Amino acid sequence: MRSPLPVSTLLLCLYALPCIAGPAHPDPGRMRALEQAIASDELKQIRSVLLQVDGQVVYEGYFNGADAQTLHDVRSASKSVTALLVGAAIGDGRLPGVRAKVYDYFPAFVAQHDVDPRLRGTTVEDLLAMSTLWECDDENPFSAGHEERMYVGERWLDFALALPVKGFAPWMARPEDSPHGRAFAYCTANSFVLGAVLERVTGQPLADYAAHALERPLGITHSQWNRSPEGIGMGGGGTRYRSRDLARLGQLVLDGGRWQGRQLVPRDYVAAMLSPQATAGDGSDYGYQWWGLKLTVGGQPQTVWAMSGNGGNYVFLLPQQRAVAVVTSQAYNRSIAHPQSRRILTEFLLPALR
Repeated sequence: MRSPLPVSTLLLCLYALPCIAGPAHPDPGRMRALEQAIASDELKQIRSVLLQVDGQVVYEGYFNGADAQTLHDVRSASKSVTALLVGAAIGDGRLPGVRAKVYDYFPAFVAQHDVDPRLRGTTVEDLLAMSTLWECDDENPFSAGHEERMYVGERWLDFALALPVKGFAPWMARPEDSPHGRAFAYCTANSFVLGAVLERVTGQPLADYAAHALERPLGITHSQWNRSPEGIGMGGGGTRYRSRDLARLGQLVLDGGRWQGRQLVPRDYVAAMLSPQATAGDGSDYGYQWWGLKLTVGGQPQTVWAMSGNGGNYVFLLPQQRAVAVVTSQAYNRSIAHPQSRRILTEFLLPALR
């Protein structure tokens, strides 16, 4: 006899939202174990877990005061949505491609500042792959471009465009000596400038273009985008989405940028987005603002592409299982955040699908 669905999922079924309680439902024992781990606070500050197979929700649980309508602050997972918007802008002809020169979109800044010729060559792809020559590293509190320094000023765009050229100490790998020819440094200013570029080429606020290019076509009716003090959309973090809507974004990528017969993001761009463009300090692959995580699944190493944000917020893509997994969490700035969300995937969700 099949075990009943979680209470949270049953409530959603009562309101006629699509629920699957048939053969596609994951192993109920694994899901009960997951719920017990969350209830006992073994897994801390988890807000939602959602598993979708073939575009259909097969498990959905909400915890610690969240429900299906909660807008989750996914922090830097927003960067992955910004990368999708870059692809959409390329697809609709507003952006010529990833080789477009960033400073060309800000002529007023260039006219007033002496920009180093090496920085004048910065491309959209450099921003996407976190491999600009700006001295900007959010992992280094001494970095001139550290995001916390940007946040305390009122002109974030000028802050980013005026960053100095990074130097390479003898123990640091230069771009030419780095995997994929790129020296990776995680820099939120890169993603913020991507949002500014999108606003220039589309003539729309970033939130409006997101609604036009992605959210409305995907059926996403509620979201929240932040803006900088000067009013530029924040493409680097803090966007809020419902769990099911995060799964829709993941499904779009899993399906090569196509949704219900419409190509929202070019397929070749999605392929590049989920291809190693740089190597992060922890050994993960990094594409276009998407992470290629090196995880152990069933005792075997596997690369899992994902949106990832502070607090343990994830959208995992699982092409072999035809699945998307969403974990939202408020364990912000805690060392447990990412390990426990990855554990939910490898210890509970993936085994439940076997």
